[in-house]
Amino acid sequence: MSSRFAAVDLGASSGRVMLADLSDGLRLTEAHRFPNGPVRVAGRLHWDILGLYREILTGLRAAGPVSSIGVDSWAVDYGLLDESGALLGNPVHYRDDRTRGVAERVAESAGAAALYETSGLQVLPFNTVYQLLADRLDGAATMLLIPDLIGYWLTGEIGAEVTNASTTGLLDVRTRSWASPLIERLGLPAGLFPPLRPPGEAVGGLRSDVAAEIGWSAPVMTVASHDTASAVAAVPADGPAFAYISCGTWSLAGVELPEPVLTPESRAANFTNEAGIDGTVRYLRNVMGLWLLQECLRAWPGSDLGELLAAAAGEPAFAAVVNPDEPAFLPPGDMPARIAAECVRTGQKPPATPAAFVRCVLESLALGHRLAVRQAMELSGREVEVVHLVGGGSRNELLCRLTADACGLPVVAGPAEATTFGNVLVQARAAGLVADLAEMRSLVAASQPLRRYEPSGDARAWAEAAARIS
Repeated sequence: MSSRFAAVDLGASSGRVMLADLSDGLRLTEAHRFPNGPVRVAGRLHWDILGLYREILTGLRAAGPVSSIGVDSWAVDYGLLDESGALLGNPVHYRDDRTRGVAERVAESAGAAALYETSGLQVLPFNTVYQLLADRLDGAATMLLIPDLIGYWLTGEIGAEVTNASTTGLLDVRTRSWASPLIERLGLPAGLFPPLRPPGEAVGGLRSDVAAEIGWSAPVMTVASHDTASAVAAVPADGPAFAYISCGTWSLAGVELPEPVLTPESRAANFTNEAGIDGTVRYLRNVMGLWLLQECLRAWPGSDLGELLAAAAGEPAFAAVVNPDEPAFLPPGDMPARIAAECVRTGQKPPATPAAFVRCVLESLALGHRLAVRQAMELSGREVEVVHLVGGGSRNELLCRLTADACGLPVVAGPAEATTFGNVLVQARAAGLVADLAEMRSLVAASQPLRRYEPSGDARAWAEAAARIS
């Protein structure tokens, strides 16, 4: 059997097909990278899912024959199929505003405590449950989350991988099965929800037309198809005393647990209990993440990120900080103007230069990381000795340093490609090349360059800054 595996990794701003080779350690090669941007049509924000599928086929063609293929993506969004298996329309983007007010209505009718007791999910306005209740389901026979939709087009097989299903708000967090009583109570059609599949299971072989188009064939395997679940699977931790921050467009910050935490205090803190591999629970909270920086850069055409980060490192500390999770920061648009408005609202002088805005964003994000990590420790009772920061944000040295100072804990940064590593290592384990989760993590630690940042800032100053945004 070949030791080559292909990972299709779809992020909120870009996608790629990566080729992994485990014949001598763990090596990654990028076969194809492509942009992923929303498309607004008639006032509604969509994903260009057919364009993404075309790019996936281009990437698989470039990757060449492999042992298997795995697909992961962002969570919560979905496509609806009719009885014939045809897609009813382009999936709606989670940043669209169609769910405005739906979460409040659902909490009022079904009970916020009862919802949390069932799903263990944090309340975010774009959760799948709210999207479905805002959607027109006429003619819909099946709902497929994005990786499952891609898997269906590749193989013709329908199913729902459990780590991503756990982000819908419609999975029973204890049994890891669809929450049928809740689905019925909300008036959603039970038939929409396909059979569940764990990571590491064969979905099926490529359809003959797909194999002909890319020039080779291989089975598609389920992986931890929520990209954060794959990233956490590849955290290079040694033992359980760690927190993780999967940092990209979003920062997902929390701890790995054997059981969910469903206390009233956990619900009040808006912590989520999502499924990880091997029965683990990803106990975490969403922090707005590098989205704030990405949108700032979009407002400054031609800016050089490296130069801005170098200048930001020399800016005064805590000149202005904001709560990164303010709802006003969620939609696309002029982020510097919204940050400035929030500074004015909270009695602070807005940043005056791009470098000052970048300093504000990164300190605010580090404070968001601090709050999430400390709350995760307190609410779960898990002791944490180190924070592993993985994903694209691990390349941002200033953010890593600020996060170590803010959390008061060492930060180990890397790998940046954690999601891809988690994807391919689940495939490799299914092929018998890796024994267990511990071996997966040790393989990542041994094969990837990691950087360690010790906390060195003024702990009192960070505490005072945290109080300003709480």
